[in-house]
Amino acid sequence: MKIKSIYIPLLTVLAMLVPIACASIGSPEGGPKDTTPPKVIKCLPENQSAHNSRKKVSIYFDEYIKLENANEKVVISPPQMEMPEIKASGKKISVELLDSLKQNTTYTIDFSDAIVDNNEGNPLGLFTYSFSTGETIDTMEVSGTLLEAENLEPIKGLLIGLHRNIADSAFTRLPFDRVSRTDSRGRFTIKGVAPGTYRIYALEEADGNFMFNQKSEKIAFDTTCIIPSCAPATRPDTIWRDSTHIDSIRTVSYTRFYPDNIVLKAFKEEFYSLHLLKTERATPFSFSIYFTGPCDSLPVLKGLNFDEKDAFLIESSYHNDTITYWIPDSALAMKDTLTISLSYLDTDTLNQLVPRTDTLDIVAKKTLTKIKEELQKQIEEWEKDQEKKNRKRKKQDENIPQEPNPYLKKEALTYQLQPSGSIAPDQNIKITFTEPVVRLDSAAFHFFKKVDTLWHEEPFLLMPVENDRRSFMLYAEWRPENSYKLNIDSAGIYSVLNKTNEKIEKEITVSSLDDFSSIFIKLITPDTNNVVQLLNKDDKVVRSVKAVNKEADFYYLPPGDYYLRLFVDRNGDGKWTTGLYEKNIQPEEVFYFPKPLVARAKWEIEQDWDVRGIPITKQKPEAITKQKPDKEKQPQRQYSTSR
Repeated sequence: MKIKSIYIPLLTVLAMLVPIACASIGSPEGGPKDTTPPKVIKCLPENQSAHNSRKKVSIYFDEYIKLENANEKVVISPPQMEMPEIKASGKKISVELLDSLKQNTTYTIDFSDAIVDNNEGNPLGLFTYSFSTGETIDTMEVSGTLLEAENLEPIKGLLIGLHRNIADSAFTRLPFDRVSRTDSRGRFTIKGVAPGTYRIYALEEADGNFMFNQKSEKIAFDTTCIIPSCAPATRPDTIWRDSTHIDSIRTVSYTRFYPDNIVLKAFKEEFYSLHLLKTERATPFSFSIYFTGPCDSLPVLKGLNFDEKDAFLIESSYHNDTITYWIPDSALAMKDTLTISLSYLDTDTLNQLVPRTDTLDIVAKKTLTKIKEELQKQIEEWEKDQEKKNRKRKKQDENIPQEPNPYLKKEALTYQLQPSGSIAPDQNIKITFTEPVVRLDSAAFHFFKKVDTLWHEEPFLLMPVENDRRSFMLYAEWRPENSYKLNIDSAGIYSVLNKTNEKIEKEITVSSLDDFSSIFIKLITPDTNNVVQLLNKDDKVVRSVKAVNKEADFYYLPPGDYYLRLFVDRNGDGKWTTGLYEKNIQPEEVFYFPKPLVARAKWEIEQDWDVRGIPITKQKPEAITKQKPDKEKQPQRQYSTSR
């Protein structure tokens, strides 16, 4: 919709007269507190003026004002490459644009609710100033909501932009034509839009060029085009008799702009700039190499002051971004500095992976010689302390056996069992040792079930955890309300540094079925390959199952409040996958069940879920939404003069 400049004064007068004709502003009872918001009394150039060539705007008010969070709330469109100067002083706001003005273009300065009076902070309300360098003022608007693609969190403060150039390349090569920013609810309104066809995007702007040219930037895009339009509409308007009583509700006409329900889902592409981050040798017997991202293969290491062949046991993380080299040979561990040649893939300035070789000195934080010296000192101090205790015993004629020297005892291989307490019937036990295991004697493992008062040997299965050289899973047939025992003989397990375990005895109790609840979900959805996740109050995944025949079952749940999330697993890998703009791939769709499920002991919950039954913007429960809306500032109410 375009408005000729000749009609602007008339519309402005009408806009000022409407509220006066309907109601008058009354003074609130209870004291002289100022509740009146500031009023605009003059603009230079005039608001909604055409044929403007001035880059400095001055807005005058009837009282002293201030700007709150101007950098966050004030948005100028078209976007400015050079940061405008925005100042509030006394009863005036000055905005100076430093970029050159574009021809035949509508400029908007959207202050949102940033303008308040200086004394009481009464907000002016949503205020937008505009002018045009051409003949007409563009007044179309488009609005919607921005959410995190992975968890439907509203996103605050992200840039939303329109491109008149609807080619995919515009987002990566050209700055936006019109922009806005999201508020605390993730909502946005782009104003001053000219008639035409547009593409809409979200951008976590990192370098101030208003285009997507860094893989680290969070983005959102919509493949469909937007054609702004408007139509007459009506809405209720409340007239208050006083601060607590409604006098009447009237219907007022206004212009509604479309589309006003755009939903964008923001994501970051899976991209890592691969570089060597650091090396660390915390002990003489190992060192670690850290990379900034996942690696498809291990680096090639060559020793320059030692022979690297069979020198290490290599322990790598799942994505090869952390690699630990264990040194079983004490002679090699004695070296204070290991000089190595390391060949690996590195990201160059063109974001391409290229081979790189570095020469590195791996220096121990504490040498083996130093460690031995400290140990010897501790032994000597302990021996002196024992001598004092022995002299005291002799004086008191006490016959107490000599304490064994704790520093002469060989350090044992320690472990951790998970879970550590009672387990559910569908759980298994994970045993994790503090060092990589190189040898395990299966005959040293014994597993028992308690029958009455006696322990009976039971079958079990012990399996190494994939890509984990320290951990094993103990599988067994766990019966509710039964007790089991795991015994491991001493020296049944050997670590890379030749440590062995002491004797291990661990009793395991399986909880009663009466301690648990179950939740059964039946999905109403056209989608297939659905993964349903059970969440806690922190929006963290507790359980995750792939729906079978559009049903997802959760057994043996501890009592508590749970929430549901579902994602459409397009690629079938069992995990949520992000999008890729270059290939026009959106992130996998995510949905939330809008209410908590209250699980109680001995309960079974059956719940139908129409996954697409309500709008995506209203699905995530408020209780687990971390981005809470800011408290909205309310302009002064209208009060009726009639009694």
